[in-house]
Amino acid sequence: MLSLVTLYHEEGKPMNNRAHEEEFIGHFNPELTISPEEYEPYVGQKKIEELKRLAEPLLERSWVNINSTLIGGGVAEMLRSAIPLARGFGINACWYIIRGNDNFFQVTKKFHNMLQGVNCPITLDEIFGAYLDTIHVNAKNTFITSDMVVIHDPQPAAMVMNGVIYGNVLWRCHIDTSSPNQDIWRFLLPYINHYAGAIFTMPEFIGSDLTIPLYQVMPCIDPKTEKNRHYTDSEALTILDPLLSEYDIDPDRPILAAISRYDIHKNQYTILKAFKKLRTVKKYDPSPYLIFLGNTADDDPEGLSILMDLKEKAGDDPDIKFWVDVKNNDHVVGALMHIARGFVHVSTREGFGLVVSEALWQSTPVIGSRVGGITQQVLDNETGYLVDPADVDAIAAKMARLLDAPEEAAYLGEQGREHVRKHFLLPELVRRYLILLQFYTGNNQELPEFRLNDLTYSETINIVKAKNMLNKKLPSPDQCSEHVCCKRHINATP
Repeated sequence: MLSLVTLYHEEGKPMNNRAHEEEFIGHFNPELTISPEEYEPYVGQKKIEELKRLAEPLLERSWVNINSTLIGGGVAEMLRSAIPLARGFGINACWYIIRGNDNFFQVTKKFHNMLQGVNCPITLDEIFGAYLDTIHVNAKNTFITSDMVVIHDPQPAAMVMNGVIYGNVLWRCHIDTSSPNQDIWRFLLPYINHYAGAIFTMPEFIGSDLTIPLYQVMPCIDPKTEKNRHYTDSEALTILDPLLSEYDIDPDRPILAAISRYDIHKNQYTILKAFKKLRTVKKYDPSPYLIFLGNTADDDPEGLSILMDLKEKAGDDPDIKFWVDVKNNDHVVGALMHIARGFVHVSTREGFGLVVSEALWQSTPVIGSRVGGITQQVLDNETGYLVDPADVDAIAAKMARLLDAPEEAAYLGEQGREHVRKHFLLPELVRRYLILLQFYTGNNQELPEFRLNDLTYSETINIVKAKNMLNKKLPSPDQCSEHVCCKRHINATP
């Protein structure tokens, strides 16, 4: 029996976002398979053939993923697409989420913030009670074996040392740990160094004192999802019409969009101040809208309070709108990005900012901060504009540029779409995981080209152990039968 919740669809059962104690939930079909050929229109036949060659020696090999939520955030979205595509290449890919109560997710949200440098109080009861006790409950009845297991982010990180997951276990860190709060980093470091390797989005995000192999894998978007379908103007307006009517929005007026979860690092208040500044510098006719769109994620208990504070600061400004937990979310996000004059994403901390690629894929230019993975997607004056996340005047000036120069904005958007096509579509993500699976199953002993460090302490120890084992004198059959382990084996034989 698995304490981790496996994501099977059960007819007639309610669907929730994450697994609470004593609940079995989920609506991801683990048998879903997507043919690689379906991605040829986006990346070309040559790319798909390359992936098939990589996958050929890996048929029936297994790849397990573990995270903390079904819905909400880029990790879940990537897994929902990457697993079916991997299955299409013949990989036995699957996905589990851990169980947890509200206390657990409140504590792991603290972990998330502290790993990104925020100093906040945390107690031993939170670490050993809410966190480690929950990990213990999950591990107690869990048994997973796989050729490669990828555990995502801090929520399930400690599962690696409970002796219930067998195989090559890698930790995938989706956030920037380059300058973490040292209390939480020192707590998590022994767990992380117990992994067979760690995957980061960028080399700059790697925390200190890691003694394991390190790899770079950047997130990607799935062009086949409803969110990332390239809508026509007519299609987008038809999808948005109920919300435009409900919020009394004139679609002929320009729209600036800010789409993300409500999070202290997403810096929505600065976007709000910049938009207010924009209209004090110049009177626009027609006046633009600023639309905040975001869902409340189950593993982010702080989101609602941040949203309420943001609404209070916006006051009764008729040009600032908040769309929260909208119906048909993916359709709405894609449609809003398509019709928006520009997308604003000026995070103070950002693991990658997958939403930036989503906006660029809709040919919408982006005002992004010079932070984390945003700089890999927004090429200044090529696919959008880069700004300091605290520079309200600069953000307002770039908003004005998008409004005043629509032809330039359209050009930046087209450049952005092509940039995403080359670097940030789902087949590239799966390609890197196929290479890792080849490496860790011994099918290819060459270091992956996205390896970030040389021979590590953990690998050196394993080499020494293997050499010592080879140098040992093998026992005779009589001596072997006297060995305790062999006695157990012989006695257990029918």
